[in-house]
Amino acid sequence: MPLPQHFSLLVLGQGTSGLEVVSWALDHMGERVDSVTVYGGAKSAASERTRELEAAGVRFVYGTEDIEGSYDVCVASPGVSEFSEFFRNAAGASAQIMGEPEFAWRLSPERWCAITGTNGKTTVTSLTNELLRASGLESVAVGNIGNATIHEVDRRAPGEWFVAELSSYQIATTSELTPRVAVLLNITPDHLSWHKTHENYAMAKISLFQNMGEDDLAIVNVEDEGIAAFAQSVYVPGRRVLKLGLKDAGGDDAAFVRDGYLTVRLAGEECALVRVEELKIAGAHNVLNALAASAAALACGATPEGVRAGLTAFSPLPHRVEPVGEVAGVRYINDSKATNTDAVEKALTAFPSDRVILLLGGADKGTELDSFMETVARDADAVVCFGAARERFCEALSQAPGASDIDIAEADDLRDAVLVASSLAQRGDVVLLSPACASFDEFSGYEERGDVFRALVNELAEREG
Repeated sequence: MPLPQHFSLLVLGQGTSGLEVVSWALDHMGERVDSVTVYGGAKSAASERTRELEAAGVRFVYGTEDIEGSYDVCVASPGVSEFSEFFRNAAGASAQIMGEPEFAWRLSPERWCAITGTNGKTTVTSLTNELLRASGLESVAVGNIGNATIHEVDRRAPGEWFVAELSSYQIATTSELTPRVAVLLNITPDHLSWHKTHENYAMAKISLFQNMGEDDLAIVNVEDEGIAAFAQSVYVPGRRVLKLGLKDAGGDDAAFVRDGYLTVRLAGEECALVRVEELKIAGAHNVLNALAASAAALACGATPEGVRAGLTAFSPLPHRVEPVGEVAGVRYINDSKATNTDAVEKALTAFPSDRVILLLGGADKGTELDSFMETVARDADAVVCFGAARERFCEALSQAPGASDIDIAEADDLRDAVLVASSLAQRGDVVLLSPACASFDEFSGYEERGDVFRALVNELAEREG
């Protein structure tokens, strides 16, 4: 259903994406938008920014989830679950309800490349954007990685690609969004408080492909067990799927490693790109990420030469297996973005021949730990458990097969954990912050946690100096 030529707009939530929608609407008042109403939610209150918007003509309602009136279009912020009473109330008061990416797509539907997955989507989004630019194409990374897509709609350059990192929250509220190219990297349990069940979460991810056909390209990691569990919803008649994996899975469309080279096959034509060791991003998971980005960029019109140049130039993103310093011959790696167990397992593959001291902990997500700790006991040589999760993590690790062969230590907080790890480390070792937890017991987010880790490493270096 297209957006009306003129419409009254309801926005749920007053976070970043919600207020970006409001800003767009103010720019189009009278021309397209008749009125703008924002319901902030049960715990909302006025702020300096909302007062500015109220002065410009936006109506704000604070402290309630009961919606009064009727609206042509509602845009719900990603923090508002589609299963919440707030969302249901808004749906009942609106002719159409959607998330911000869907709203932006309805306004500007051409040349979308969308990336999702539990882990790796920021790296793939950033790298795809860089590969397109290295090929001389106009491109901008949007969604979770940068500005909300709606922020870029009016300033979009002719022929520009939107490379959009989309979360399960954002995809769950789409109905017509149709990317030209879309990537699904992996599915592991996450965000269950929002989606209620793992199946709902998985199907939200997979619904990114719901409108795609033979003229589009869905890129799917065929080696991911979480995706394989929902194969019947992924591989459907009329949908063109590129099979992504470290090995060639066959078919006319595939991305894989052959004889040490990243290789992409599109419509039966193969293109060898760069050798694995030429990548600056380490680990088997990042080889898959590079393959996914290469396939996506080539499908969008990137040149092999541009892709090769972009792949060899691309460096690790902050907080994602990011080297932050070397002290007394010990390398310190910031993987603060690893807030779930699957991400940690992938990070450990980046150091197959190194002795690794792993920092685990933070705000406990309550994830099942048995199989995870078996992997940790196999791939790490010492583990420091810290923060709110430390006792449960230590207990689970101590019960894992092989745990008697590694050092297990506890620390109160991140600062203490770094000091303990430095005392356990020897020249040539790697200290890896890959915590498998949220950060909210100690920090405002994984970014602050990573920044503090970097600062603590710098303190160690100054003392050594």
